[in-house]
Amino acid sequence: MTFIDKLRARWRDADSLLCVGLDPDPARFPDRFAGDGYADTAEALFAFCRDIADATARYACAFKPQIAYFAAHNGGEAALQRLIAHLNAAHPDIPVILDAKRGDIGSTAAQYAIEAFDRFGADAVTLNPYMGRDSAAPFLQRNDRGCIFLCHTSNPGARDFQELEVGGAPLYQHVARAIATGWNVDGNCALVVGATFPGELKVIRGIVGDMPLLIPGVGAQGGDVEAVVRNGATADGTGLMINSSRGILYASTGEDYAEAAAGAARQLRDEINRYR
Repeated sequence: MTFIDKLRARWRDADSLLCVGLDPDPARFPDRFAGDGYADTAEALFAFCRDIADATARYACAFKPQIAYFAAHNGGEAALQRLIAHLNAAHPDIPVILDAKRGDIGSTAAQYAIEAFDRFGADAVTLNPYMGRDSAAPFLQRNDRGCIFLCHTSNPGARDFQELEVGGAPLYQHVARAIATGWNVDGNCALVVGATFPGELKVIRGIVGDMPLLIPGVGAQGGDVEAVVRNGATADGTGLMINSSRGILYASTGEDYAEAAAGAARQLRDEINRYR
């Protein structure tokens, strides 16, 4: 199955638009991960994320590990490889998005595509479209995998460049239109649109039709679930991967961390579904 096929099947079978973000910060781990059972940080990264993923899988339409939270630590990238291998084996029906935001000249992009899809085994990767279509081509050519491009992000600085007027329309609208038309030849594209900008989300949905949207910014960043669903869902009530990381990962720092994460994921999944 392609990334898009897996995602659509998951929307249907799990009745969920929730993407579980895996952004592990060892400073916030439960005390048990500092014990003798975890010889180093890399082992703790893997074990913590494995436990969270296994506990929340039934409520997730996708998992999204953020590469920086692994690569910052010695052995962290090996832990990420091990984690994605576990996700693919234990939860093969749930697509894995590598949040790496890659974007470079074609020859370098080709190596990044190997990294995301072959080394790490992800179903999709986040990408920066700033350098143009040739920088995206090595990813787009892997048409069984997903290419999720930044469009209008959730951070306050999104307005610095993404909303600059270009030819009578904000830059982010040009990005959305170009990817939805010229770049999405094989139907494997999606966009990142922040929950903190619901008005822009509505505009983007109008431009891209049924293209999937990855939505960061719910929870710690203040995005409103109802506004996201109202402005971003497709006519059939799908079309979204609404990401939550910290609110799920650190629902508890006690021994019940996995159970608490499952509870937080279920609560957010149900909240999203109330507005569909």
